[in-house]
Amino acid sequence: MRIDGRDYRTIWLDADGRRVHVIDQTRLPHRFETVRLDGLDDAARAIRDMIVRGAPLIGVTGAYGLALAAGADPGDAALESAYGTLLATRPTAVNLRWALDRVKAALLRASTSERAALAYAEAGRIADEDVACCAAIGEHGAALIRAAAERSPGRPVNVLTHCNAGWLATVDWGTALAPVYKAMRAGVPVHVWVDETRPRNQGASLTAFELLSEGVPHSVIADNAGGHLMQHGLVDLAIVGTDRTTRTGDVCNKIGTYLKALAAHDNGVPFYVALPGSTIDWRLSDGVAEIPIEERGAREVTHIGGRLPDGGLAEVQVTPEGSPARNWAFDVTPARFVTGLVTERGVCAASASGLASLFPDLAG
Repeated sequence: MRIDGRDYRTIWLDADGRRVHVIDQTRLPHRFETVRLDGLDDAARAIRDMIVRGAPLIGVTGAYGLALAAGADPGDAALESAYGTLLATRPTAVNLRWALDRVKAALLRASTSERAALAYAEAGRIADEDVACCAAIGEHGAALIRAAAERSPGRPVNVLTHCNAGWLATVDWGTALAPVYKAMRAGVPVHVWVDETRPRNQGASLTAFELLSEGVPHSVIADNAGGHLMQHGLVDLAIVGTDRTTRTGDVCNKIGTYLKALAAHDNGVPFYVALPGSTIDWRLSDGVAEIPIEERGAREVTHIGGRLPDGGLAEVQVTPEGSPARNWAFDVTPARFVTGLVTERGVCAASASGLASLFPDLAG
């Protein structure tokens, strides 16, 4: 996707084909900076500290992290240690384990002398597959936006999204925002309501940054405004992403998604979830009971960062000194509140049968 007239992916290799570069998402939207990952520790820190975030991008970064580790030491013990280090960085998004398992399995079948080159090649394939997958999600989701436009001709389609499930959360295109980009490029007028997404403000910072860069009309709103907009007919459909999806269609996404789904259900607003097949955890059937929910540090709640009038960046405290805070990063939306799942293979019901109809080779 495009930043200042230049096309970027969120992760790429140096000219030597070994060092990895990523966009530092903790600096957006006020500063565009990139970070070079020279080794395993750099990759683990990038995931843990949310320099990179979003389930698909976390998975690809983890894959390249194993490649960096294999380049330093391709032995079995080092590989197992690197796998454990990377897996421990973020517990909720299933793409990380999926990508690490895929690279690790490929390396264990090869001799140690072949492992580094093989790891880079496999990580590159995962990245390229993610781009193709997200582009396909965009095409399937754009059909839903076109249908909404046909039902209400003469005005833009109002799409509400939560957090950032755009190209910054993947390698390119995104999941929930890919349909918006595809629809816009096909000439369908779209306007996006952007939830700010406290406490890290991924909507206000990252989604708004993306949409502004792509020229997509949008408005940033407070997290609690979504229900009001739906009550007044100002939302045609909601599209969000997911970090882990059960085989029965429950979805785990950024904290606050469940509340948007409840408001959409009460107001008859279609609520779609966009996801690649790699985000489905076929082992799980009850998202509320079985998906581990990451709890991050309290400082993300008690403090907020922004740009000062002089252009400098600063962090300020917004809570009383001494008030404790808790910070759950995700919540689970049960399948009964999801209108449909938008995948690279098409749109299906949020149910075991719906997912099995699109992924019979994976559903078992």
